[in-house]
Order: sequence, then C-alpha cells, then structure tokens
Amino acid sequence: MTHETETRSAGWRSFAADTLALILFFTTTGIINERFVAGMSWEQVFDARLLGAVLMVPSGRPYGLWRDWVMRFAGPGRMSQILWDTLALVSFQVPLYAAILAINGADSAELLRGTLGVIVIMLASGRPYGAFLNFIRRRFGLSPGGTKPMSLNT
Repeated sequence: MTHETETRSAGWRSFAADTLALILFFTTTGIINERFVAGMSWEQVFDARLLGAVLMVPSGRPYGLWRDWVMRFAGPGRMSQILWDTLALVSFQVPLYAAILAINGADSAELLRGTLGVIVIMLASGRPYGAFLNFIRRRFGLSPGGTKPMSLNT
C-alpha cells in the first residue's frame, strides 16, 4: 500500500470513527435531555434526534479535529485532561445543539431548559466522551488523537 493510499484510508477511518462516536454517544444523551429535562414531546425528541443525526455526520470529524487541537493544551494530569476535553465539547457542541432545539419547535422556555440541560450534560460528559471517542478510534485502528495540532491521525 502506498503512503498516499494509507493516508486516504486513515482519513476515511478517522471520519467514520469520529462520526460514529458522536452519533452513538449524543443520540443517547440527547434523548434523555430533550424528554426528561427540556420536557419536549416524544415527537419533538424524535425530530430533534433525526436532525441531530443528520448534523452529526458533517460535524463528527470537524469536532474530532477541534478536540485534537484543544487537547494539545492539556497537560498529562487527569484534571487537565478533564478540563480541556470538557472545554472542547462545550465550545463546539452547545451552539449546534441549541440550533437543533430551535429548529425543531422548542419554545423559549424549552430552548432555555434544553440548552442549560445540555451544558450540564456536556460538563459532566466532556471527558467520558473524549475517552469514548479514543476507544472508538482505537477500534478503527487509529491513534487517540490530541497529541499534535490538527492531527489527522496519520
């Protein structure tokens, strides 16, 4: 296999791994937040998760790259890893999530509760999601990322 072919293959595997991790992890947390925190109807939750899945396909890899770039500032300590993973997640995903809720008919109160709820969820899941992303990347034969700026995991 040539270097160019290996690089292309790693690029597709990176896209697939980052997208799959995002869809699996945040479809689950989104359902919990939308139904039980924001108080949205099951129909609204279903619509929001469909739109969320559609948006996660083009945003999965960009988030993975964003996280890799942010994580280069993290030190080796556990608290540093938690802080930077959480900052990466909140700064990238909260605006997208608020837009999903608004587009799917959340009223002002639902939008506020849902956005605040997802901030709490993302504050709590920043590092767990980062660890899950690294786990999925390893399953795809990729390095965990976050070790060099804008790593393409090659």
